[in-house]
Amino acid sequence: MFWEKAPAGKVKCSLCRFGCTIPDGRRGLCGVRENRGGTLTTLVYGQAIAEHIDPIEKKPLFHYHPGSQSLSVAAAGCNFRCLHCQNYQISQLSSCQAIPGQPLSPAEIVRRAQASGCLSISYTYTEPTIFYEYAFDTAVLAHEHEIGNVFVTNGYIGEAALRHIAPYLDAANVDLKGFSEKFYGEITGATLQGVLDSLRIYKQLGIWLEITTLIIPGHNDSDADLQGIARFIADELGPEVPWHVTAFHPTYRMLDCPPTPMETLRRARRIGRDAGLQYVYQGNLPGEGGENTYCPGCGQSVIERSGFRLGAIRLRDGRCIHCATPVAGIGMSAPPSGSRHS
Repeated sequence: MFWEKAPAGKVKCSLCRFGCTIPDGRRGLCGVRENRGGTLTTLVYGQAIAEHIDPIEKKPLFHYHPGSQSLSVAAAGCNFRCLHCQNYQISQLSSCQAIPGQPLSPAEIVRRAQASGCLSISYTYTEPTIFYEYAFDTAVLAHEHEIGNVFVTNGYIGEAALRHIAPYLDAANVDLKGFSEKFYGEITGATLQGVLDSLRIYKQLGIWLEITTLIIPGHNDSDADLQGIARFIADELGPEVPWHVTAFHPTYRMLDCPPTPMETLRRARRIGRDAGLQYVYQGNLPGEGGENTYCPGCGQSVIERSGFRLGAIRLRDGRCIHCATPVAGIGMSAPPSGSRHS
């Protein structure tokens, strides 16, 4: 899907914002879409590289059916080249290697989600855009069975592709990795503007959004960077959109960078709240209340969390039990009996 023929036997892919022009016999930047005789072919359809049942909080999505479980699936590959990728073993493929994975059909994914009591299917671990056809067919079938669909994504999907899947996509956690073109170019190989443009379209389409920023010391942790992200979310996406500021741990090609100090997460959270954001969460360093949801009306804790574990939920029909202020999100109430992880 989302390609056209180009001169000299090439094809032009428009699935993501890189817009690769691919010669015959070659693959795009993602490593999983190949020009075969003038036809763009996906190499990962029905080939799962990972499948797990996760708490929805792991995505992280804190305002989409909190306490529920999500069947999480991925195919190999990615269109970004993040130097700090946590899943580089399955996302970073060479342009010529065989594609790893095990057969798993969209129908079987949906069947397993139903059998395990999952309220949603998450397309995650790698970049869902690059296994779009696989995700799309699964999402359509899941939608027919009243199972939600979630993208955990770098936000570089092309506009036409996003609009096409939007009727079946309920929520997305989008990485807004930094707030400068320099950072995006050096660390991911992409552009900041492309991600911002996608985020605006996600919001316009009414898909529930949460934003994650992994804070890397010395790279995207300045006040200017964090204030830029916070203001963008508040002004262009809405103050009700949750922002997850999470701690970096050295990995992949950034082993020389130190872990994120707790004080940096505290500072980021203050910056977010000062910008008017109603829900700012600290991630990867649990234990001091930075993962709890607080009522934007009275300030009382309405959902307690520690890591991916939930404690008390003080909501009734999506409203604070103390002051009846609505708490933004989807399915913001106690999860169905037996589905809550604790």
